Amino acid sequence: MALKMTFLGTGSAFTVGDGNFHSNVLLAKNNDTLLLDAGADLRFSLAEQGLGYKDICNVYISHLHGDHIGGLEGLALTSFFDEQYKRKPHLYISDQLLDSLWENCLSGGLHTLPNQLSTLETFFEVHAVNDEGTFIWQDIVFKLIQSVHVYSDFKLMPCYGLMFTIGSTRILYTADTQYVPHQLHELYQEADIIFQDCETAAIKSGVHAHYSELVQSPPEFKKKMWLYHYNSGVLPDAIADGFLGFVRKGQSFDF
Repeated sequence: MALKMTFLGTGSAFTVGDGNFHSNVLLAKNNDTLLLDAGADLRFSLAEQGLGYKDICNVYISHLHGDHIGGLEGLALTSFFDEQYKRKPHLYISDQLLDSLWENCLSGGLHTLPNQLSTLETFFEVHAVNDEGTFIWQDIVFKLIQSVHVYSDFKLMPCYGLMFTIGSTRILYTADTQYVPHQLHELYQEADIIFQDCETAAIKSGVHAHYSELVQSPPEFKKKMWLYHYNSGVLPDAIADGFLGFVRKGQSFDF
């Protein structure tokens, strides 16, 4: 069976009221699923596709911002308390993020259960991936790629995109990243299809690649680039500017 890649949403962290959702992606192959990030509006974006938590078998988390992990608590609780669910979702995550995910993000809502003290492993089958290492799902090897997203206290926040191959097609999923040509251009050369974080706000945040920067990329990169994680409002004419276009909410790709 081919891989189906569906964008549950394509919006930025602050997307609201425009019919879009957070930029989370569902991969499906052989009746199995892998969710790339689990934002705060996950239950709504899944429902719009006729899906629910029972359809999520595996989750990959790129970093710890709310539009990428805000739906994990709900997924954990609904899975745990459904006696007919019979399994825990598998969680793939960088070992650089693992402790903070529990201690700083999830433990407040999940750490106590009747008659037991819970841990992350109570709710998920946890697979910690070493720095820029790999994990395998459905015989596909996913390599973690450190993104340059946010610097805090002079340290680079752990945030990891993915590089993976389906058949002869090499796919780059950037996750959240600034525009850093010295890193990205090497990855762009390697990839056949690029799903690129693209901010479109009038004022640059400084922590995402902005359309005004990406549009200056060489044509050979733009012609294999889909743009996602954009802001609400009118979008530029990406196709006229040489891109494949902006990914739309619910859009699917078959590989």
